[in-house]
Amino acid sequence: MSYRYTRHYTGPLEAVIFDWAGTVVDFGSFAPTQVLVDAFASIGVPISLAEARVPMGMAKWDHIKTLGQLPDVARRWQDKFGAPMTDADVDRIYAIFMPLQISRVGDYSAMIPGALDTITLLREQGLKIGSCTGYPREVMNALQPVAAAAGFFPDCIVAADDLKAGARPGPWMALANVIELGIKHVAACVKVDDTAVGIHEGLNAGMWTVGLAVSGNEVGLSLAEWQALTPAEQVPRRQRAADKLAQAGAHYVIDSIAELPGVIADIGARLARGEQP
Repeated sequence: MSYRYTRHYTGPLEAVIFDWAGTVVDFGSFAPTQVLVDAFASIGVPISLAEARVPMGMAKWDHIKTLGQLPDVARRWQDKFGAPMTDADVDRIYAIFMPLQISRVGDYSAMIPGALDTITLLREQGLKIGSCTGYPREVMNALQPVAAAAGFFPDCIVAADDLKAGARPGPWMALANVIELGIKHVAACVKVDDTAVGIHEGLNAGMWTVGLAVSGNEVGLSLAEWQALTPAEQVPRRQRAADKLAQAGAHYVIDSIAELPGVIADIGARLARGEQP
C-alpha cells in the first residue's frame, strides 16, 4: 500500500522579495536601458530604447546577447560588421557597458514614490525584505550606497552574477533570498517585479508573484512623462503592460509598489484559507 502526503502551507507571509530598477528605484527603468543604447551607439550600431527593453530582467551579459539576436538589431549588426554577433562581441559590448553602468546607475535611481512607506509598513507587519536584480555585483556596489542614503536597506541583496547556477528566469536568486533570510516555506514569499522574466523567476521558485505595470520597464516612461499623459492616454499603455505581466503568470498586477500593501493583505488571507501560489 502506498501513501500520498500533501502539505499545504497555511502560515503567514514571511518575506517580500523585490527587484530593483523599475520596482523600488528608477521609475521607468532607465538606468539599464539607456546605458545599453549608449554602449551600442559607441560601436556604431544604433538600437532604440524599446529594443533595449525587450530582454529586461535578464543578467546583463545575457541581456546583451539576447538583444543582439533581435531580428532588426541582428540585421544592423550584420550590415555593420559583415557577420553575426558572437559571444566575443557580447564580451566587447559588456566591457563598454559596465563602466558606463557603474558610473551612471545612481543618476537614474531615485526611489519610486511610495516605496519607502510600503517597505516600512511591511516591516511593521513582521515581513523580511529581500531583493534580487539583473545588475551584476559591481553595479550593485555602486547602487547600494545611493539607495541606503535614500533610506532603503533590504535584508538581503542577490546580484545576477552572485550564483554559479545563474540568474533569471531560473529560481536561484529568489531561492538564495529564502536561504539567507531563513524562510520556512517558499509559499510564504512574494516576488515583486516589473518584468516578465522576473515574474517567471518567482513562479519557478514557487512564490506568489506581483507584477508592476506602470512604474517599470513595460510602460517605460519616467514619472514626469507618465504624469503628463491624460487618463485616456494612460489607459492603453497600462493595459498593454498589465496584459504582458498577467500572461507571464503574475498572480496580481498593480501600477506600482505603492499599491502593494493591499495585495499583501489579500495573499495573507488566501494562505489562511489554504490556497497556494
